[in-house]
Amino acid sequence: MGAADVIYYTFHIQELRSIVQWKIWHHPVHERDPENESVSLKVCFDFLDQTSRSFSAVIQELHPELLVPIALFYLILRGLDTIEDDMTIPIEKKDLLLRDFHTINEKEGWSFNGSGPDEKDRELLVQFHYVTEEYRKIKPVYREIINDITRKMGAGMADYCNKAAEGKAGVETVQEYDEYCYYVAGLVGSGLTQLFVESGLANAALKDRPELQISMGLFLQKTNIIRDIKEDWDDKRRFWPREIWSKYVDHFEDLFKPANQEAALNCSSEMVLNSLNHADECLFYLAGLKEQSVFNFAAIPQAMAIATLALVFRNPDIFKKNVKMTKGLACQTMLDSTQNLSKVCEVFRKFVRQIHKKNTPKDPNFLKISIACGKVEQFIESIFPSQNPQALVRQEAPETEEQKKEREEAKWDIIYMLMIVMGTLFILSVVMIGIAWFVGARFDLAITELKDGNWRSLGKDHAQKMAAKYDRGEL
Repeated sequence: MGAADVIYYTFHIQELRSIVQWKIWHHPVHERDPENESVSLKVCFDFLDQTSRSFSAVIQELHPELLVPIALFYLILRGLDTIEDDMTIPIEKKDLLLRDFHTINEKEGWSFNGSGPDEKDRELLVQFHYVTEEYRKIKPVYREIINDITRKMGAGMADYCNKAAEGKAGVETVQEYDEYCYYVAGLVGSGLTQLFVESGLANAALKDRPELQISMGLFLQKTNIIRDIKEDWDDKRRFWPREIWSKYVDHFEDLFKPANQEAALNCSSEMVLNSLNHADECLFYLAGLKEQSVFNFAAIPQAMAIATLALVFRNPDIFKKNVKMTKGLACQTMLDSTQNLSKVCEVFRKFVRQIHKKNTPKDPNFLKISIACGKVEQFIESIFPSQNPQALVRQEAPETEEQKKEREEAKWDIIYMLMIVMGTLFILSVVMIGIAWFVGARFDLAITELKDGNWRSLGKDHAQKMAAKYDRGEL
């Protein structure tokens, strides 16, 4: 934690409390047992840590029935994605690799060292034989699901890469945008749902609701595309559909010009609206998950997505840098989304209200965004009514001694944390001043200058004058 973080959390003590609570009180429903794993499986989990720390953490807390299949599913799709992103692979070779990647899983000893030297997940493909070795050990029904999704995704990626090679880079229509997001994320939601249901850890009715499965992936992917606009543009990639951005600017690069800030914000609002339309279906989907670790696995990314959506909404910084939520907010969101559906709904309600609060009548999408926010709240209200007899009784009932005690403990937790932070800052300040004094710092000169009204640095010439003024001539 750097000095800037210390200062930030000094004034955001509740976020610091959330970090501490997550570190201390979060206990996985299931824990992975590396002692009983083969060498090749340990290598797979090492790659999982290297390619995505956030997903790795939630995957490794999954029910033992799904732990290895989902870990391998992620690594296989990461390998596929690495080939798609690698601009050093000739299009003819890339097309063949993407379309045939599903057959590679069954090939013993397969690996690929043709990725560019700067490709960050290159080593995964170099040692991909470890992944295929473990893949062949899982249940045939799981292999069939993973193989089918890999085949469909590879074909979709190949089509997109061929379009880019023909000079048709970028997404033109909203339909193309949905199609792209379906191939890179919607299919993942479909595959995971099949794994959940086959394992008996989710309601079988979810298999009959493909729109819910797809929305889970599209909500995440579209939110990431909005957040990563600057990073993607720096990499010469454009995923925002022309059908949307052309309403606001003549050329895509105009979105990044300060003079077009209001138009860019209105454009980003329509992108947020497009993503927000999937939110209620994501909550509907989560209601069908029966096992806690599976629920956590699916709920955490969705809760983080709605929090990110609130962060990027009408935020001009997305056109200047990659915007991310603070670690404290992330920990608080994860704490709230690893309990039950009611808590996740509260998370969605909180961030939807933040979006609604930031919404402005000056935005041409104002009314549609208000309706979309209302739609999410209406769905939450339909499954968890805020006004029910039990809630009214609790509301009217006087506070119990136990509730008073919990409220008092929470208050003192914050006070103690604030005292620790302030005490740490005080000790660090004393130590730094002591070291400065020990090596010869002249605080008396600094105090004298401050008394004379010199509150700011006046440059090199002033420093030389000071040295001459206070020179005692001993040397």
